Parts: sequence; structure tokens; C-alpha cells
Amino acid sequence: MLLQSAVSQAQEKQSSSKQVYQHDLPDVTMDGWEVNVAEVSFPPGYSGKAHHHPGFVLVYVLEGAVETKISGLSKKTYQAGEMFFEEPGSTHEVNHNISESRSAKILAMIFSKKGLPLTTPA
Repeated sequence: MLLQSAVSQAQEKQSSSKQVYQHDLPDVTMDGWEVNVAEVSFPPGYSGKAHHHPGFVLVYVLEGAVETKISGLSKKTYQAGEMFFEEPGSTHEVNHNISESRSAKILAMIFSKKGLPLTTPA
């Protein structure tokens, strides 16, 4: 009985993983590059202005749901637990928290050359 309890506890503490996202990365030289990671909160109903990021961007939705449109792609809504990718040189045309009553939160990872501004208006 004691051995069975120890085995059961060990099994409960095992880690697990599931693939969330996969996307080919651009063919870039990463010399002199860095990654900046920011947690960004959007109030209910928030709509941002069109903008650019240097390099490429990976975004993971932590809470809520955000509607986004990246140049060359269709507008899409991403829910908590989903990710999207912004190609170098693209424009983030739509950035909208679809809820009028709940905040949304993302984790944005911007990979770019050191020293460049992380966001510029479109």
C-alpha cells in the first residue's frame, strides 16, 4: 500500500507538454539581435492603431481573445492559449480586444536588431 501511494504521487508530479504553435522562421542573420518580451494588457473594447515592429514577432494570448490582422493575411480572432506570427516588414493593421466587458492579455516576443524602436506607427 505504501509503495502504491509513492508511485501514485510520483506519477502526479510528471510534467507534460503539448505543441501550441509551429511556424517557419525567416532566413535572417541574428548577429546583433535581441529578443524583447512584454506582457501587454488591453482594456475591454480596446482597438490599437496600425503599427510595425522591427524583425519578427511571436504573440501568445494569455487571457481573453484578440482580433488581429497582419498585412497579407486575413483578419482572425485568437483565444487564450493560441499564438500568431508577424513577418519582418509586415504591418499589424488590426489589434482589437473583442470583449466589451473583459480585459485581454498577450505575451509579445519581438526579435530584432539591438537599438531599434520596438513599435512605430504605420
